[in-house]
Amino acid sequence: MSKSYPEITREVSGLLSQLRRDTPEPLRGFSALAGAAMQPGALDAKTKELIAMALSVAARCDPCLGFHAQALVRLGCTQAELEEMLAVCVYMGGGPSLMYAAHALQAWQQFDAAAGAAAALSPSAAAPAQA
Repeated sequence: MSKSYPEITREVSGLLSQLRRDTPEPLRGFSALAGAAMQPGALDAKTKELIAMALSVAARCDPCLGFHAQALVRLGCTQAELEEMLAVCVYMGGGPSLMYAAHALQAWQQFDAAAGAAAALSPSAAAPAQA
């Protein structure tokens, strides 16, 4: 039962574009709320994304797992940090959270692999500059 989280996030993003067109005010409000909540303050951006991922596990929201895994990779989250947070999810949510913790790890690994592949192809990843 393998899922492609990059595919899930692309599909949902496309579906959300119609909602943005059809109901612009509520969606702008949601975007403003998300932007304000995720601004670094007493908690840094990575910590906030780890919290969002934990809530995604608790809610069993596959698209949420994808979007937050992608953000965590972009913010430099390590697999060890993710797994430590997932252990807390399992502690608090029991067996169902354990099942979704496995999906969260899969989502992070897929985006991490894609980021690594993209970095390997970028011109800055080419041969080091000669001194």
